[in-house]
Amino acid sequence: MSGGGRVVCPPPELSFGGQYYSVVDGVCSRDESFFGGKPVLTQAVGYAVVLGFGAFFALFTSFLVWLEKRYVGGSQLQTSEWFNTAGRSVKTGLIASVIVSQWTWAATILQSSNVAWQYGVSGPFWYASGATVQVLLFGIMAIEIKRKAPNAHTVCEIVRARWGARAHLVFLTFCLATNVIVTAMLLLGGSAVVHALTGVNVYAASFLIPLGVIVYTFAGGLKATFLASYIHSVVVHAVLLVFVFLVYTSSSSLGSPKVVYERLLVVASAARDCSGDLSRSGQSCGPVHGNLKGSYLTMLSSGGLVFGIINIVGNFGTVFVDNVRVLDERDRR
Repeated sequence: MSGGGRVVCPPPELSFGGQYYSVVDGVCSRDESFFGGKPVLTQAVGYAVVLGFGAFFALFTSFLVWLEKRYVGGSQLQTSEWFNTAGRSVKTGLIASVIVSQWTWAATILQSSNVAWQYGVSGPFWYASGATVQVLLFGIMAIEIKRKAPNAHTVCEIVRARWGARAHLVFLTFCLATNVIVTAMLLLGGSAVVHALTGVNVYAASFLIPLGVIVYTFAGGLKATFLASYIHSVVVHAVLLVFVFLVYTSSSSLGSPKVVYERLLVVASAARDCSGDLSRSGQSCGPVHGNLKGSYLTMLSSGGLVFGIINIVGNFGTVFVDNVRVLDERDRR
């Protein structure tokens, strides 16, 4: 507060980020929401995006499946076996794009950003590396599956043939729980993002988002999901490239790796004022507890390491009890 009783906001000691501070009840406080608690787009745009993208993927993917049936695999009988296994003829490139797409789910964007916020650069590293070990190990197991159970469809089917009904029931329970939890996470994560950007009701978005997926899966089976995953991977990589260039080259507030580096040093500085209304619970301010010298730019982070161990162990469940992995890995040629 200045000598005349006027509140100085943002605080003069801030070297950047002043646009996120405002006067609330006579006190200079940091904003709780990046968008100020208000959606940046209208609900009409939100519904158009949800329904439009769903319709696009449904129609375009179904069209691709039809083209393949007509001009590539026309001589192959389209049976329930083909519907569930994509004819067991999926090639390595499509498989790779499917794995990338399936791992780029709601948690990939939201949780990786969250652990970067908490632990610095070690958080995203452990998030990404913790999702690769299981796929590599499952690939080795898939070789034996293809040798000893070439006509298998799911993990549970293999377990029943090898260990009997009781083990089969146990794996059925774990597989069902995993798929329910993952599906709920995907729907709620996507719905929460749509709600934050446009104000669309979370429950409405949760029901509308899966509609396009249901349509193209019903039309083309497993092959349709693979083709849709390829398109997803293309879109995700395009968006990532745009964001990278926006942040590191053309952003008015950042614009270069040097500025990003310097500001990360400032945020984690021990001299930074993190008291009172200038900081909120969970806000990144001051040295990071458990990191070497409190830096966001170090891999020596006890919190990041603990998260990495938890992530690696947890991802074994999502890989080894997700039935589609059997089909993905077995179809490698």
